[in-house]
Formats: sequence, structure tokens, C-alpha cells
Amino acid sequence: MLTPWLKPLPLVAILRGLAPGEAVATGRAIVDAGFRVLEVPLNSPQPFDSIALLADALGSDVLVGAGTVMTPAQVEAVANAGGRLIVMPHADTTVIRTAKAAGLLCVPGVATPTEAFAALAAGADGLKLFPAEQSSPAVLKAWRAVLPREVPVLPVGGIAPDNMAPWVAAGAAGFGIGSALYAPGRTLDDTAQRASAFAQAWHSLETHA
Repeated sequence: MLTPWLKPLPLVAILRGLAPGEAVATGRAIVDAGFRVLEVPLNSPQPFDSIALLADALGSDVLVGAGTVMTPAQVEAVANAGGRLIVMPHADTTVIRTAKAAGLLCVPGVATPTEAFAALAAGADGLKLFPAEQSSPAVLKAWRAVLPREVPVLPVGGIAPDNMAPWVAAGAAGFGIGSALYAPGRTLDDTAQRASAFAQAWHSLETHA
């Protein structure tokens, strides 16, 4: 299940552009801030190496997986690298079913209720509302009126510490955080500070809920 991994801090670190040489140090800095889900998009350099390194170093306490997964063959490669999570920009039901058959958690990207229900029928463990910039909290609120209550919906795209509140009020279970958290070339300290800022923003929302 996805929910236990989201419970401590329901923010997914999207480490697009991460290189293997910095994977473990970056992952540790983000995990130290409270994150428990790390995603290495497959359009990063040598992504399977980074996934394997992160899974080996942190995998007992952290859910490590891949993003921008497009094909069944990529699902197999992620599993072989030790990844346990498949995140997709789209809702290809063949990829979802392949991930579930391999025993992996799967969070496909959806932009409409039609895609959301098709993804759930294929076995999706959660839904990535993507791109969030194309949607709105009002749209999510309408979705939540019809989607199963237990299904986590995570907006991704344009999320910052100061704009999470309206989404949470509309029913977001958490968020995927990309370049606002990590980008190639940033210092480790910068990434750590950004991770802490997101964690503090989330916990502040919980406190005031």
C-alpha cells in the first residue's frame, strides 16, 4: 500500500536530473528532512544506477522508485534495480498492470476523471494529478466527490510551500515536488533547506487543520 509511506510526510521527492555520484548524499539530505518517498525520473542520467544506490542505502526506511516510466520494459528494469514504485506522466493501463504484476506500487498521471477511473480499474495505488498548473483546487474538489475516499491524489507541478493549503483543503493527500526541491547543480545544503521548508509547511498545515 502507498498510504503508510505517505503517512509520516506525504511529499514525494522528484529528483529529475540526479546523477549516481550524488544520489545517496542527496537522498539522505531529503530523508533527514522527513521525506519517505524518493522518485528518480528515467530521463535522468543513468537512472537505474541511482535507483539501485538509493534502494541499497535507504530502501529499508524509504520507498524508492522511478518517475517518467513509459513502457512495460522500463517497469522491469526499475524492479531489477531494486525500485518499488512506478510513477508515470500518463495513465497507460498496460504499464499500470505490468507494475502491479511485478509487485510494485504504481501512481499514474491523470488529468481527467475518465483517466482516473481507468487507472484505478487497472490497479493504480494512487493518482498523480498532472500537470497541476493545468488544473485547480476546484477541479480536485469535484474529483474528490466521486473518487473512492481511500485513493490518495497527489498534485504535481508548480507546487511550493506557500501554495499547498488550497489543494489540501480540496482533498489533496500530498504532493510531488520537483524542481522547487531539487535541481542539478544546486548545493546539498540548498536542497536540504528546501526539503525542510516543504516539510515545515506541510506540518504547519496539519497543525491548523
